[in-house]
Amino acid sequence: MSGSGRLPVAILSIEGTNCHRELAVALAGVGASPEVVHLKQFEGRDVGPSERRRLSDFRALFLPGGFSGGDYVRAGAILAARTRAAIGPELESYLGAGGLLVGICNGFQVLTELGLLPGRPGGRLGPPEAALMPNESGHFECRPTFLRWEGGNFAPLRGQAPGRRLYAPSAHGEGRLFLAGDTESRLRDLAEAGQVPFRWVDPQGELASYPWNPNGSPVNVAGLTNPEGNVVGLMPHPERGFYRRLEPDWTRRDGAEGPGGGRWFFEAIARHLERADA
Repeated sequence: MSGSGRLPVAILSIEGTNCHRELAVALAGVGASPEVVHLKQFEGRDVGPSERRRLSDFRALFLPGGFSGGDYVRAGAILAARTRAAIGPELESYLGAGGLLVGICNGFQVLTELGLLPGRPGGRLGPPEAALMPNESGHFECRPTFLRWEGGNFAPLRGQAPGRRLYAPSAHGEGRLFLAGDTESRLRDLAEAGQVPFRWVDPQGELASYPWNPNGSPVNVAGLTNPEGNVVGLMPHPERGFYRRLEPDWTRRDGAEGPGGGRWFFEAIARHLERADA
C-alpha cells in the first residue's frame, strides 16, 4: 500500500515485525494512505532514491506488533536501538513539531525502550523510564480482551467522554508495566496528568483481574501517552477488532456486519489528522 495519497501514514518495519498488514488494512479503512516503510528507507541505507523516505513525508508514524529483531535481549530493544542510531534526531524533530507516533504491542515495547513513554517534554529520546516485563502468568497470552477509555491527553481522543469500552485482543508475552521508582505511585501521578488513556476491563467494562488483565499490569494500565499526547503506546491490538466479524461473540449477537470496537480508535486518529490539515 502506498502512503502518497490523502493522510499519508507510515508503518515502520524491520525483520520480525509481522502485524503491519492488518494495521495497514485498518488505516486504509478510515481513509488514510498507509505505507509500510523499512527502517533502512528512513535511514537512506542500501536503498535507491525512489525508495528513500523521510518522516516529514508522513502525517503519522505507527510501530506495529510482532517480534522485531527476534525480540532478543528484551522485547523491542533491538528496534529501539536501531531507530535511535538511524533516525534519532529526525524522530525528535518530528515529535517536537507535533507529529503523531503510535506503538501497538511490540511497538509499545519499542517506545518504552526509546524513553518516549511515559516520556519527557518535547518528545526527546532518553534512557528508559518504563519496562514491559514478562506476563504475571508466565506465558504468552493470546486472548480476547477489552479496553476502557479513561480520558486524558491522547490528542486524537482529547475531549471524548471517558468510559467507552472497546474490543482489542491481546497477543504478547511481555506486557506487565513497571516504572522507575514506585510504580503504583507514579501511575497515579500519570493518570492525574492524563497519561493513562486505557485500562484493561471485563466485557461489562469493569476493572477486573486475570484473564481480563492478561499480563498483571498494576491498576490495569493498558497504555500510556507522553506529556503532550502525541505519542501513545497500547499493549492490545485495536486493528484486530476493526470489523465486527473479528469479535469472538459475533454469532451470538447481531451478526458479522459492521464496524468492530477497534475502529473507533482509528477513526479518531483519522479525524485528528484531518483537523490538523484544515
